[in-house]
Amino acid sequence: MGRRRHLADRCLISFALIGSLIVLFTLLALLNMAVGELSDIPHLLRVAADEKVIDTIVTTMGAGLTTVLILLFIGTPLAYVLARTDFRGKGLVEAIIDIPLMLPHTVAGIMVYILFMRRGLIGAPLYEVGIVFEEAFLGIIVAMLFVSAPYFVDAVREGFEKVPVHLENVARTLGATRFQAFTKVVLPLSVRHIFNGSILAWGRAIGEFAAVVFIAYYPFVISTLIYNTFTTDGIKESTSVAFVMIVVCFAVFAGLRIIMKHVGRYDDRV
Repeated sequence: MGRRRHLADRCLISFALIGSLIVLFTLLALLNMAVGELSDIPHLLRVAADEKVIDTIVTTMGAGLTTVLILLFIGTPLAYVLARTDFRGKGLVEAIIDIPLMLPHTVAGIMVYILFMRRGLIGAPLYEVGIVFEEAFLGIIVAMLFVSAPYFVDAVREGFEKVPVHLENVARTLGATRFQAFTKVVLPLSVRHIFNGSILAWGRAIGEFAAVVFIAYYPFVISTLIYNTFTTDGIKESTSVAFVMIVVCFAVFAGLRIIMKHVGRYDDRV
Protein backbone atom coordinates (compact mmCIF):
# COMPACT_ATOMS: atom_id res chain seq x y z
CA MET A 1 0.00 0.00 0.00
CA GLY A 2 2.84 2.33 0.97
CA ARG A 3 4.71 1.45 -2.21
CA ARG A 4 1.57 2.14 -4.29
CA ARG A 5 1.02 5.50 -2.55
CA HIS A 6 4.65 6.39 -3.18
CA LEU A 7 4.19 5.68 -6.91
CA ALA A 8 0.98 7.73 -6.93
CA ASP A 9 2.79 10.68 -5.36
CA ARG A 10 5.54 10.46 -7.97
CA CYS A 11 2.85 10.44 -10.64
CA LEU A 12 1.17 13.55 -9.20
CA ILE A 13 4.50 15.34 -8.86
CA SER A 14 5.36 14.52 -12.49
CA PHE A 15 1.98 15.75 -13.68
CA ALA A 16 2.36 18.92 -11.62
CA LEU A 17 5.80 19.63 -13.12
CA ILE A 18 4.54 19.10 -16.67
CA GLY A 19 1.39 21.15 -16.07
CA SER A 20 3.35 23.96 -14.44
CA LEU A 21 4.75 24.83 -17.88
CA ILE A 22 1.37 26.35 -18.75
CA VAL A 23 1.38 28.42 -15.56
CA LEU A 24 5.00 29.50 -16.08
CA PHE A 25 4.33 30.50 -19.68
CA THR A 26 1.47 32.79 -18.66
CA LEU A 27 3.33 34.08 -15.62
CA LEU A 28 6.41 34.90 -17.71
CA ALA A 29 4.29 36.89 -20.17
CA LEU A 30 2.65 38.79 -17.30
CA LEU A 31 5.91 39.53 -15.51
CA ASN A 32 7.59 40.65 -18.71
CA MET A 33 4.82 43.21 -19.22
CA ALA A 34 4.50 44.17 -15.55
CA VAL A 35 8.20 44.96 -15.11
CA GLY A 36 8.11 47.40 -18.02
CA GLU A 37 4.89 49.07 -16.90
CA LEU A 38 5.77 49.35 -13.21
CA SER A 39 9.06 51.02 -14.10
CA ASP A 40 7.07 54.07 -15.25
CA ILE A 41 4.26 54.41 -12.69
CA PRO A 42 3.29 58.03 -13.61
CA HIS A 43 2.71 57.04 -17.23
CA LEU A 44 0.72 53.97 -16.21
CA LEU A 45 -1.48 56.02 -13.85
CA ARG A 46 -2.09 58.61 -16.56
CA VAL A 47 -3.26 55.90 -18.96
CA ALA A 48 -5.39 54.21 -16.26
CA ALA A 49 -7.10 57.51 -15.47
CA ASP A 50 -7.76 58.32 -19.14
CA GLU A 51 -11.50 58.80 -19.61
CA LYS A 52 -11.42 56.98 -22.95
CA VAL A 53 -9.79 53.91 -21.37
CA ILE A 54 -12.27 53.86 -18.48
CA ASP A 55 -15.27 54.27 -20.79
CA THR A 56 -13.99 51.51 -23.07
CA ILE A 57 -13.47 49.09 -20.18
CA VAL A 58 -16.98 49.83 -18.90
CA THR A 59 -18.40 49.32 -22.41
CA THR A 60 -16.52 46.02 -22.78
CA MET A 61 -17.57 44.66 -19.41
CA GLY A 62 -21.15 45.83 -19.91
CA ALA A 63 -21.40 44.25 -23.35
CA GLY A 64 -19.97 40.99 -21.99
CA LEU A 65 -22.42 41.01 -19.08
CA THR A 66 -25.35 41.70 -21.41
CA THR A 67 -24.23 38.79 -23.57
CA VAL A 68 -24.22 36.47 -20.55
CA LEU A 69 -27.71 37.61 -19.51
CA ILE A 70 -28.99 36.81 -23.01
CA LEU A 71 -27.29 33.41 -22.89
CA LEU A 72 -28.89 32.68 -19.51
CA PHE A 73 -32.29 33.32 -21.07
CA ILE A 74 -31.88 31.49 -24.41
CA GLY A 75 -28.92 29.18 -23.79
CA THR A 76 -30.18 27.51 -20.61
CA PRO A 77 -33.32 25.99 -22.25
CA LEU A 78 -31.21 24.78 -25.18
CA ALA A 79 -28.69 23.16 -22.85
CA TYR A 80 -31.52 21.38 -20.99
CA VAL A 81 -33.03 20.02 -24.21
CA LEU A 82 -29.63 18.72 -25.33
CA ALA A 83 -28.99 17.16 -21.93
CA ARG A 84 -32.35 15.43 -21.57
CA THR A 85 -33.32 14.38 -25.09
CA ASP A 86 -31.92 12.17 -27.81
CA PHE A 87 -33.32 12.93 -31.24
CA ARG A 88 -32.36 12.40 -34.84
CA GLY A 89 -29.97 15.13 -35.91
CA LYS A 90 -28.86 15.94 -32.37
CA GLY A 91 -25.21 15.54 -33.37
CA LEU A 92 -25.73 18.01 -36.19
CA VAL A 93 -27.32 20.54 -33.82
CA GLU A 94 -24.41 20.14 -31.38
CA ALA A 95 -21.94 20.61 -34.25
CA ILE A 96 -23.71 23.81 -35.34
CA ILE A 97 -23.55 25.16 -31.78
CA ASP A 98 -19.81 24.40 -31.61
CA ILE A 99 -18.95 25.92 -35.02
CA PRO A 100 -17.71 29.22 -33.48
CA LEU A 101 -15.17 27.22 -31.46
CA MET A 102 -13.45 25.99 -34.61
CA LEU A 103 -13.74 29.02 -36.87
CA PRO A 104 -11.01 31.63 -37.29
CA HIS A 105 -12.26 34.77 -35.58
CA THR A 106 -12.24 36.71 -38.86
CA VAL A 107 -14.62 34.15 -40.37
CA ALA A 108 -16.93 34.57 -37.38
CA GLY A 109 -16.74 38.33 -37.90
CA ILE A 110 -17.75 38.10 -41.55
CA MET A 111 -20.62 35.72 -40.72
CA VAL A 112 -21.98 38.12 -38.10
CA TYR A 113 -21.48 41.14 -40.36
CA ILE A 114 -23.33 39.84 -43.44
CA LEU A 115 -26.21 38.70 -41.21
CA PHE A 116 -26.64 41.93 -39.23
CA MET A 117 -25.43 44.64 -41.63
CA ARG A 118 -27.98 47.13 -42.98
CA ARG A 119 -28.55 44.91 -46.03
CA GLY A 120 -28.29 41.64 -44.08
CA LEU A 121 -30.95 38.98 -43.61
CA ILE A 122 -31.66 40.10 -40.02
CA GLY A 123 -30.13 43.56 -40.13
CA ALA A 124 -32.24 44.87 -43.05
CA PRO A 125 -35.74 44.45 -41.55
CA LEU A 126 -34.56 45.66 -38.15
CA TYR A 127 -32.89 48.66 -39.78
CA GLU A 128 -36.30 49.59 -41.23
CA VAL A 129 -37.69 49.92 -37.69
CA GLY A 130 -34.67 51.85 -36.45
CA ILE A 131 -32.55 49.07 -34.94
CA VAL A 132 -28.96 49.32 -36.17
CA PHE A 133 -26.09 46.93 -35.50
CA GLU A 134 -23.29 48.45 -37.55
CA GLU A 135 -21.03 50.70 -35.47
CA ALA A 136 -23.38 50.29 -32.52
CA PHE A 137 -23.45 48.67 -29.08
CA LEU A 138 -25.94 46.09 -30.39
CA GLY A 139 -23.37 45.03 -32.99
CA ILE A 140 -20.88 44.32 -30.22
CA ILE A 141 -23.49 42.26 -28.40
CA VAL A 142 -24.36 40.01 -31.37
CA ALA A 143 -20.68 39.45 -32.17
CA MET A 144 -19.91 38.51 -28.56
CA LEU A 145 -23.02 36.32 -28.42
CA PHE A 146 -21.98 34.39 -31.53
CA VAL A 147 -18.48 33.51 -30.29
CA SER A 148 -19.29 32.86 -26.63
CA ALA A 149 -22.50 30.80 -26.93
CA PRO A 150 -20.76 27.39 -27.24
CA TYR A 151 -18.81 27.96 -24.00
CA PHE A 152 -22.01 28.63 -22.07
CA VAL A 153 -24.20 25.94 -23.65
CA ASP A 154 -21.58 23.18 -23.34
CA ALA A 155 -20.82 23.98 -19.69
CA VAL A 156 -24.48 24.19 -18.66
CA ARG A 157 -25.43 21.05 -20.61
CA GLU A 158 -22.70 19.15 -18.77
CA GLY A 159 -24.17 20.36 -15.48
CA PHE A 160 -27.69 19.26 -16.41
CA GLU A 161 -26.40 15.85 -17.50
CA LYS A 162 -24.87 15.31 -14.05
CA VAL A 163 -28.22 15.70 -12.34
CA PRO A 164 -29.71 12.17 -12.08
CA VAL A 165 -32.86 11.83 -14.17
CA HIS A 166 -34.56 9.85 -11.41
CA LEU A 167 -34.61 12.96 -9.21
CA GLU A 168 -36.75 14.70 -11.81
CA ASN A 169 -38.91 11.60 -12.17
CA VAL A 170 -39.52 11.51 -8.42
CA ALA A 171 -40.59 15.16 -8.50
CA ARG A 172 -42.95 14.45 -11.38
CA THR A 173 -44.48 11.41 -9.66
CA LEU A 174 -45.22 13.77 -6.74
CA GLY A 175 -47.23 16.00 -9.06
CA ALA A 176 -44.66 18.45 -10.38
CA THR A 177 -44.76 19.44 -14.03
CA ARG A 178 -41.59 19.13 -16.10
CA PHE A 179 -41.05 22.88 -15.78
CA GLN A 180 -41.51 22.73 -11.99
CA ALA A 181 -39.10 19.78 -11.78
CA PHE A 182 -36.63 21.78 -13.88
CA THR A 183 -36.84 24.92 -11.74
CA LYS A 184 -37.01 23.22 -8.33
CA VAL A 185 -34.66 20.24 -8.88
CA VAL A 186 -32.40 20.58 -11.92
CA LEU A 187 -31.57 24.29 -11.75
CA PRO A 188 -30.58 24.36 -8.05
CA LEU A 189 -28.33 21.32 -8.55
CA SER A 190 -26.70 22.88 -11.62
CA VAL A 191 -26.00 26.37 -10.26
CA ARG A 192 -22.26 25.81 -10.14
CA HIS A 193 -22.07 24.76 -13.80
CA ILE A 194 -24.30 27.65 -14.86
CA PHE A 195 -22.06 30.06 -12.95
CA ASN A 196 -18.94 28.49 -14.47
CA GLY A 197 -20.43 28.63 -17.97
CA SER A 198 -21.32 32.28 -17.43
CA ILE A 199 -17.75 33.12 -16.43
CA LEU A 200 -16.34 31.29 -19.46
CA ALA A 201 -18.79 33.02 -21.81
CA TRP A 202 -18.13 36.44 -20.27
CA GLY A 203 -14.37 35.96 -20.53
CA ARG A 204 -14.64 34.84 -24.13
CA ALA A 205 -16.95 37.74 -24.97
CA ILE A 206 -14.83 40.55 -23.56
CA GLY A 207 -11.70 39.13 -25.20
CA GLU A 208 -13.16 39.07 -28.72
CA PHE A 209 -11.62 41.30 -31.36
CA ALA A 210 -12.08 40.15 -34.96
CA ALA A 211 -15.78 39.30 -34.76
CA VAL A 212 -16.49 42.64 -33.08
CA VAL A 213 -14.37 44.82 -35.34
CA PHE A 214 -16.16 43.67 -38.49
CA ILE A 215 -19.60 44.82 -37.30
CA ALA A 216 -18.71 47.55 -34.81
CA TYR A 217 -15.27 49.18 -34.83
CA TYR A 218 -16.99 51.92 -32.86
CA PRO A 219 -17.86 52.25 -30.04
CA PHE A 220 -14.52 50.88 -28.89
CA VAL A 221 -14.26 47.72 -26.86
CA ILE A 222 -10.94 47.19 -25.14
CA SER A 223 -9.47 44.98 -27.88
CA THR A 224 -10.22 47.56 -30.61
CA LEU A 225 -8.92 50.39 -28.41
CA ILE A 226 -5.63 48.53 -27.88
CA TYR A 227 -5.33 47.87 -31.62
CA ASN A 228 -6.18 51.47 -32.47
CA THR A 229 -3.72 52.78 -29.87
CA PHE A 230 -1.00 50.48 -31.20
CA THR A 231 -1.44 51.73 -34.77
CA THR A 232 -1.66 55.41 -33.82
CA ASP A 233 0.43 55.89 -30.65
CA GLY A 234 2.81 52.93 -30.69
CA ILE A 235 3.70 49.96 -28.52
CA LYS A 236 4.31 51.79 -25.20
CA GLU A 237 0.88 53.42 -25.04
CA SER A 238 -0.98 50.30 -26.20
CA THR A 239 0.94 48.09 -23.74
CA SER A 240 -0.12 50.36 -20.88
CA VAL A 241 -3.78 50.12 -21.93
CA ALA A 242 -3.43 46.34 -22.15
CA PHE A 243 -1.83 46.18 -18.70
CA VAL A 244 -4.67 48.18 -17.16
CA MET A 245 -7.16 45.75 -18.71
CA ILE A 246 -5.18 42.78 -17.38
CA VAL A 247 -5.30 44.19 -13.85
CA VAL A 248 -9.07 44.80 -14.10
CA CYS A 249 -9.75 41.36 -15.56
CA PHE A 250 -7.54 39.62 -12.98
CA ALA A 251 -9.35 41.35 -10.12
CA VAL A 252 -12.81 40.61 -11.52
CA PHE A 253 -12.23 36.99 -12.45
CA ALA A 254 -10.26 36.18 -9.29
CA GLY A 255 -13.23 37.48 -7.31
CA LEU A 256 -15.65 35.42 -9.39
CA ARG A 257 -13.56 32.28 -8.93
CA ILE A 258 -13.56 32.79 -5.17
CA ILE A 259 -17.35 33.20 -5.23
CA MET A 260 -17.69 30.10 -7.40
CA LYS A 261 -15.99 27.96 -4.73
CA HIS A 262 -18.96 28.64 -2.48
CA VAL A 263 -21.71 28.38 -5.12
CA GLY A 264 -23.59 25.12 -5.58
CA ARG A 265 -21.07 22.92 -3.79
CA TYR A 266 -23.86 20.59 -2.76
CA ASP A 267 -24.25 19.38 -6.34
CA ASP A 268 -20.87 17.65 -6.09
CA ARG A 269 -22.44 15.10 -3.77
CA VAL A 270 -25.01 14.04 -6.36
